[in-house]
Amino acid sequence: MERPAILRPDGDARTGMRRPAVGQGTVRPMDVRTVTIHGHHTAYRQLGSGPVVLLVHGMASSSSTWQGVIPRLAERSTVIAPDLLGHGGSAKDATDHTLGGLASSLRDLLVLLGHERATLVGHSLGGGVAMQFAYQFPERVERLVLVSSGGLGKEVAFILRALALPGVEYLLPPAFAPGLWRAGATVASWLGRMRVPRAAAIEEIWEAYGSLTDPDTRRAFFQVLRAVIGADGQRVSATDRLYLAAHVPTLIVWGDRDGIIPVSHGRAAHETMPGSVLRVFEGVGHFPQRECPEEFTEALLEFLAATEPASLSGAGLRELLEAVEP
Repeated sequence: MERPAILRPDGDARTGMRRPAVGQGTVRPMDVRTVTIHGHHTAYRQLGSGPVVLLVHGMASSSSTWQGVIPRLAERSTVIAPDLLGHGGSAKDATDHTLGGLASSLRDLLVLLGHERATLVGHSLGGGVAMQFAYQFPERVERLVLVSSGGLGKEVAFILRALALPGVEYLLPPAFAPGLWRAGATVASWLGRMRVPRAAAIEEIWEAYGSLTDPDTRRAFFQVLRAVIGADGQRVSATDRLYLAAHVPTLIVWGDRDGIIPVSHGRAAHETMPGSVLRVFEGVGHFPQRECPEEFTEALLEFLAATEPASLSGAGLRELLEAVEP
């Protein structure tokens, strides 16, 4: 097994140099480690010991989105938070940015780190990746937590549908000037210190924007975006396969003010998945893990404590598939 490389907190996996960070508050960033899988480096954070909880971030984000959540989770679990390929400190040269490809890369990371099974927690795009992981590798999934998840309906914010239009990436480079991002980052940080409502969401969005000032990251972003979103909305949907998750303890978390993916998707998924738990946070938008990290972590810990891990064999999956009427 390759010995993981240790980078500076929030460092670039290629240079080890520290990248500018916004809104990290009082949480001290933990070291970012890297491993190489199929010739591509994957960056990840790891803390704690015990059953594995795998945290999967959303589009144009990174493992840093979980910094307010990881310390408490790590008191009882081994917490692993990777940067998906094309994001953060991970490789930008990988070519398979589909949900299936990203799910396979997470499976490979778990295997390389010596873990057979995990509870998957996926935010936004990461929720779609987590569901795809559960579909492809059901024997490796103990629980499923979907946070403001993609893949549960057609609707998505207009800005993402507009960015998915052909050729948009060739018009945008002037909008991603580093100087413009630094000015906005200063304002976002100031809003956070002043405890302005929704400041955490603004910081998260501005961090995503900042990542796109790098041309390689921006190129990967558009590949990921178009794999899951088109001009008419989300391209992929797991709604016809949610019945397969009946055997997996599932928590669905949403903010009632989510302007990117509507909370109605979470409510509909909850009705479709018998035994699932739905938590909707009032006054919270698309980023519960950033906007209300204490409440979010408490809900997650309660769910982990109240449920037993799933254990599905290949034969069990076959029974589920055969039980569906044509």
